[in-house]
Amino acid sequence: MRDLFLLDPDCVFLNHGSFGACPREVWEAQQRWQLAMERNPVEFLGRRSAELLREARDRLGEAIGARGADLVFMPNATSAVNVVARSLQLQPGDEVLASDLEYGACDATWQRVCAAAGAHYHRVPMPLPLSGEDFVARLMGAVTPRTRLIFVSHITSTTGLTLPVAALCAQARQAGLPVLVDGAHAPGQIELDLDALQADWYVGNCHKWMCAPKGSAFLHAQPERQEALHATVTSWGYFEGASGHAGFDAYLGHTPFERRLQWQGTRDLSAWLAVPAAIDFQRQHDWPRVRARCHVLAAEALQQICERFGLAPLGADGDWAQMVALPVPPQDPARLRERLFEESGIEIPVTTHGERVFVRLSVQGYNTEQDIARLLDAPALRHDPRNGSWTRSSAL
Repeated sequence: MRDLFLLDPDCVFLNHGSFGACPREVWEAQQRWQLAMERNPVEFLGRRSAELLREARDRLGEAIGARGADLVFMPNATSAVNVVARSLQLQPGDEVLASDLEYGACDATWQRVCAAAGAHYHRVPMPLPLSGEDFVARLMGAVTPRTRLIFVSHITSTTGLTLPVAALCAQARQAGLPVLVDGAHAPGQIELDLDALQADWYVGNCHKWMCAPKGSAFLHAQPERQEALHATVTSWGYFEGASGHAGFDAYLGHTPFERRLQWQGTRDLSAWLAVPAAIDFQRQHDWPRVRARCHVLAAEALQQICERFGLAPLGADGDWAQMVALPVPPQDPARLRERLFEESGIEIPVTTHGERVFVRLSVQGYNTEQDIARLLDAPALRHDPRNGSWTRSSAL
């Protein structure tokens, strides 16, 4: 499958989780959309784009268990989180509740939004390893009369853990609290049914594990939550009768949700329109089977690393999917990442949580047993900085 992607053959690419990687045929589909736009930009953007985006949203909705009408495309999940955060009417003393496992850019978003409103962003410490039941209990146990929203990742960026968002959403609904789920890493890595999940808002990237082009993401909102959402850029969607004023159907939408959020001025829509091609690619290649194989490779790497350094994994086998945090002894994470790339040609991030250090392994369909063996045999991962000892070479 490596030949179906555009990756540098000299690089052992084990970092799909950061920005994804696009198959050649999906990238070519995006190029065809770009060419169609350039042949007549006015017709494409001004008159065709609204219907083309609607068709792409419907296809995406089918893949993630949602109505296309409840989706809008976004350039990335962080932008979608910002739409929700900046649309809330927070008051002084209000509180947004989250755990300390969240993505740093979203932490920054909530800290800034809360500070501007005189509200508080409360991050609940989560000891690791952590059971799903304990996670929900700790988060719900931190709810106060001032809590206005719960923010939670579906799959955490630093640790790769899949959090029990269904159980959390169910308990939050009983408490009358809305939930925003950051599913940046979920679409394409795990099965989704957003209608069944019933999160008030769910954001996700298509350009990561769905293998769509860079800059393709979405915001899903329950119908009763849509009218209160506002774009971070005010444009023609806020102008009543915009099409009659400017003559462009692109400004039209069936709902304020669609009108406000789909048109932000001139931009390249090709990544969004190529999302159906990414969905087709994964269906054609039996992606559930691919995901299962990737999980097995990641599990074998986790077992070997944990045994090598005598460290415990962050969770059980079912607590993660294709992306797993390999625990390594405390050391300079930046230097470890540099060594893995410079000495072994391995592109992989090194993350931290508290005082713990992890090599965050992403295994995608293009990865092989040889890629994992290259990682396990890397000199940087055979040396224990705690005692200066070296391990034997490893192999799958």
